[in-house]
Amino acid sequence: MARYFYDLSVARSRALALKEALPGVTVLYAVKANSHPCVVSALAEACDGLDVASGGELALAGDARLVLSGPAKTSSFLKAGLEAGAVVNVESEMELRRLAALGIPAQVALRVNRLHAGLDGSHRMTGVPTQFGIDEPSLPSVLSLARSLPGVQVVGWHLHAVSNNLDVNAHNEFFASAVEWAVSAAVRFGVELSMVNLGGGFGIDYTGPQVFDPTALRVPAADGVEMVVEPGRWLVAPAGRYEVEVVDLKRNHGRWFALVRGGTHHFRLPAACGYSHPFTVRPVEQWPSEQWPLGEESHPWPRPSVSGVEVDVAGELCTPRDVLTRGQPVSSLRVGDVLVYENAGAYGWDISHHQFLRHPSPEFVILP
Repeated sequence: MARYFYDLSVARSRALALKEALPGVTVLYAVKANSHPCVVSALAEACDGLDVASGGELALAGDARLVLSGPAKTSSFLKAGLEAGAVVNVESEMELRRLAALGIPAQVALRVNRLHAGLDGSHRMTGVPTQFGIDEPSLPSVLSLARSLPGVQVVGWHLHAVSNNLDVNAHNEFFASAVEWAVSAAVRFGVELSMVNLGGGFGIDYTGPQVFDPTALRVPAADGVEMVVEPGRWLVAPAGRYEVEVVDLKRNHGRWFALVRGGTHHFRLPAACGYSHPFTVRPVEQWPSEQWPLGEESHPWPRPSVSGVEVDVAGELCTPRDVLTRGQPVSSLRVGDVLVYENAGAYGWDISHHQFLRHPSPEFVILP
């Protein structure tokens, strides 16, 4: 048995805190971090709008203000977004041509993979070769094409560079350099600049005490230019937790393993990002538990338990990569106890390979 808990009040309070820390800056929620309809609805209201990256995400958006992102947008997604009044973060010349072919007026921000992004995190999208954005040497030809296409208006730049940065000072340096580049590039290329989308990338420290403090953020202003940020992880990671039942304890090649009725098909983030996600133990005294039943009324054997050891937490999938935690000390752990994973509200369920082995989905509990 496994459950996700999403606390909407936590997500709302973090959105409010970020908006208070960045007065005058437009805050969009990046739906890719957690697309549960209740989460999207709450943050569409608490933020200034949504960043959506697929038709499925767009279908959740209601009447929220929209920005369309993603490196391989479908024509149906582009059409629906334009009809909803979205600004499109354009990734390539081909995407510009496909937009124009729709025959709908389009406001676009060109996503630029700048030569020097100057920001580190778990995933870098800019300053290195990636599938994201237009490299700087190509900008003159892309802008020339945009000007030749009917109905296409370039309103600014999209400069999202990194995911999960924990250094606020480094983020401020990125903001400063990005805004300076945006203004100078607009002058250089003759773009009437009205929007600079600085992206997101505000980080969560899953394994340590570091906190990304939004009150220390500083976004430079430019006359007549709307500054936009689009965080996802920072808003919703602390709003979610994943709870999963221990169904077996075993020792193998000198290591203890806690096997759980769940795993990376529910919560893939630790495996995807290559870290060990910490947990706390919720003791369950009655075994089997009425809340977390294994299906039997009683067991004719002793309840397995360990104490004072380190455990690896592995799931129910047929792959050695189905591991959530490695080497975490436990003072006491029994079959039937529940492991609680905090900071699981972003890139948990949404990035997981749900259909592998076709185990049941977790239960979702929404806390208002």
